[in-house]
Amino acid sequence: MSIPRAAGPESRYMLRLTDLREILRYIPQFRDRVFVIAIDGAIVSDDNFTNLMLDIKLLRSLRIGVAIVHGAGLQIRQAAAKEGLRLSNSDGIGVTDPATLRLSIQASQSVTHQVLQGLADNDLRAAATNSIVAHPAGILGGIDHQWTGRLERIDTAVLKTLLDGDIIPVIAPLGFDGEGRTFRLNSDAVAVEVAKAVQAVKLIYLSAHKPPRLNGRTLRTLTTDETVAILKKHRTELQPVEAISKLENATKASKSSIPRVHIIDGTTPEGLLAEVFSNDGVGTLVHANEYQSFRKAQKKDLRAIHALIQQGVEADELLKRTRADVERQIDDFFVFEVDKNPVACGALHQFVEQKKAELACVYVDNRNENRGIGVRIIRYAEELARTLGHEVLFCLSTQAINYFVQKGGFQLGTPDDLPPARRLIYDRSGRHSQVLIKRL
Repeated sequence: MSIPRAAGPESRYMLRLTDLREILRYIPQFRDRVFVIAIDGAIVSDDNFTNLMLDIKLLRSLRIGVAIVHGAGLQIRQAAAKEGLRLSNSDGIGVTDPATLRLSIQASQSVTHQVLQGLADNDLRAAATNSIVAHPAGILGGIDHQWTGRLERIDTAVLKTLLDGDIIPVIAPLGFDGEGRTFRLNSDAVAVEVAKAVQAVKLIYLSAHKPPRLNGRTLRTLTTDETVAILKKHRTELQPVEAISKLENATKASKSSIPRVHIIDGTTPEGLLAEVFSNDGVGTLVHANEYQSFRKAQKKDLRAIHALIQQGVEADELLKRTRADVERQIDDFFVFEVDKNPVACGALHQFVEQKKAELACVYVDNRNENRGIGVRIIRYAEELARTLGHEVLFCLSTQAINYFVQKGGFQLGTPDDLPPARRLIYDRSGRHSQVLIKRL
């Protein structure tokens, strides 16, 4: 299932922000979820930085959690020029000698302060963190990288405590080893690890240059596989060169269950909101290949689907269905594959006259739990229901109520929210399942 994004001039998208309905349509998907926003150091020095702080204030007002990772490349280069020093490396990937480390720490502290100040000016609470644990990168290719670090882990508890307290974590590209040593890191790579740690639904790179282009054409929407192929076959043709790091890390993020990675020109007024709250967007979207992992069920899948449902029945999570029941509704079913083996299933039953659809028979094989597949099933069903013209998605649950509310964005409903035909079946079952609804 492709994600429609136009390829016209960026100015077209600014107009969509005046349409409040366009914004409201996205809010249920993102409420109480987390965005990780990675800000290049150059953006902090740009005139649009003040507007970006206002945009972040809007996101927070919509109950969208935000964690900020920032770079400091521009500030490091400026400090080196002022002192007449030659940097050993400017992007946190190559060798970091003592002088470059010193400038990196000073520049990072300065940028952190500017971000904190910008947030404070908008009445947003924030805190700088030392949540990155790092060790020396060591000798790579026969070269000692000295004070360049290798990220070991993120102190997830610290970040989640801040986010739960409505405090925005601000993370600099510096890592600590707990023994008094500080290491320099690449901010693009740090952003990926932070996004994974807080289970972000979006990772947004705000760069100081135009989105990635190939042969003069802006790359609007890419799957993970398409991005990997472009980096492999057309790396030297990509412009600007600074975008290559963003694309590389976008693939790492999308392979690590971050559904959407956006690369935006952070100097564009309202660019952040235009990208987040419209189908068209203004930047480059790299999305995980989850839709390619889903496919419509076929008769050959009957045995696997029935086996999955049986697991749910035994756990008292699903209503019992015979293999014949599944076969009669096979056109409603879809499966999620890992290595071409169905490991999860779901069904979308349509009630066309009421423009409602039911997400049913959702089950993930026990061996594939805690991999984010359940959330992917919900998102897939949402997109499918929207494509089919439905306005409401509903489901019934006895044990996974909190999951559908917290992870899927559903709201508690009542049996009166069900289509008449479905209400009859509900009343006859006697299960008294909780009705959950989500407006599309």
